Amino acid sequence: MILVTGATGFLGKRVCQLLESSNVEFTPTSKSLGVDLRNRSEALALFESVSPKYVLNCASFVGGIQFGQKQPVEIFQHNLQITLNLLEASQHVNVSRLVNPISNCAYPGEATLFKEDEFWDGPLHESVMVYGFVRKASWVGAWAYAQQYGLDVINIILSNMYGPEDHFEAERSHALGALIMKFVKAKENNERHVDVWGSGVPVREWLHVDDGAQAMVRSLEVAPSIEPINIGVAKGISILAMAEIIRDIVGYQGDIKLDPSKPDGALYKTVDGSKGKQHFSWQPDTDFEQGVKATIDWYLKNK
Repeated sequence: MILVTGATGFLGKRVCQLLESSNVEFTPTSKSLGVDLRNRSEALALFESVSPKYVLNCASFVGGIQFGQKQPVEIFQHNLQITLNLLEASQHVNVSRLVNPISNCAYPGEATLFKEDEFWDGPLHESVMVYGFVRKASWVGAWAYAQQYGLDVINIILSNMYGPEDHFEAERSHALGALIMKFVKAKENNERHVDVWGSGVPVREWLHVDDGAQAMVRSLEVAPSIEPINIGVAKGISILAMAEIIRDIVGYQGDIKLDPSKPDGALYKTVDGSKGKQHFSWQPDTDFEQGVKATIDWYLKNK
């Protein structure tokens, strides 16, 4: 039996859809489905009831830079509580494998091309320090449980994800989702320009959520490895170039107005996925522009 935590969230939904399409039996769980993994007794009761062989952990409390600035305490508390209870419950019922996704913001703030052997080479970027730390701590917890109890945990490092069913909310959305909302609104309201946060210079590697789901499910069958494994292609795009792509797909005719008074975050973030490609015999393959178009199409139909 596979247990999918955070099953009603952005990544969790696509993981469940992938399992369903493969006719794989699983149990979905999330706070909205009635189990709060921040609560130790609820987490243990769930694991005792389901007795999962595998756990795909998609549960997290996260948003974009603005969200992180406003709720750093909640991000710190909620994610650590989930991690502590998830590891304890997995060990308690002898889970065969736990798949633990880690955001690439857990890498040092000065890093540009993220490589696994540089995971500990410097401090985190201040803009993502709290969430980056709690995700880094999830690896430390996985290592500790592996050392003391032999718990098998696959830790995969994922880039910022995008795609249909993302958070399209003012504070919780990441840059890509926020830009889609802005350009669609500007076109509908015939606005003369769209404000884009920051200088437009920062480069980000984006991971389509379906590739993220593939990585999660494929992690059930790869060889054991407690060390973190990157999922990526070492290719990024600047915020300005991404804004231009979204503008063209939406069909907005106005101007892009950069706002350098707003934070940029780290200037360059791409992921060296060579180790992941070798370990998984696979790497993400969704074309970025096609993925953005599909995301915009979904948003237009569902907003």
